[in-house]
Amino acid sequence: MRQLMPWTGMTSLRKEMDRLLEHFGEPRWPEVTELGEWVPSLDLSETKDAVVVKLETPGMDPKDIQLQLHDGALTVKGEKKQEKEEKDERYHRVERSYGAFARSVRLPSAVDASKVTADYKNGVLTVKLPFREEAKPRTINVEIAA
Repeated sequence: MRQLMPWTGMTSLRKEMDRLLEHFGEPRWPEVTELGEWVPSLDLSETKDAVVVKLETPGMDPKDIQLQLHDGALTVKGEKKQEKEEKDERYHRVERSYGAFARSVRLPSAVDASKVTADYKNGVLTVKLPFREEAKPRTINVEIAA
């Protein structure tokens, strides 16, 4: 029966090619630059309304964090201060990081800088960068002429 239908395997090949090329046309996020003595972990995501950046900064005071939006890039700078050491204290292990940091991430040009918000809760800084209205996806209804 295979001789009569030589192209039957093409369906699975097509599905595999579709899977491989599924994200081919999507924009890639540029690399995130890192500067400083330590580097807090960062998540970058996109919703239908905004780009969302989440940065883990446990033990920091929010007033020690600065945000800058310049030339299509968000830069987060800050400093995690070390607790005062006691004179009679002897450490056996020190794993926590302290010091200054800076993280920059390139953003899509469609971000509305005037509507950026930042929230700090449980050691996580969340920055929401809404898209400009003209950049948001819209549904256009097609009218049928009678």
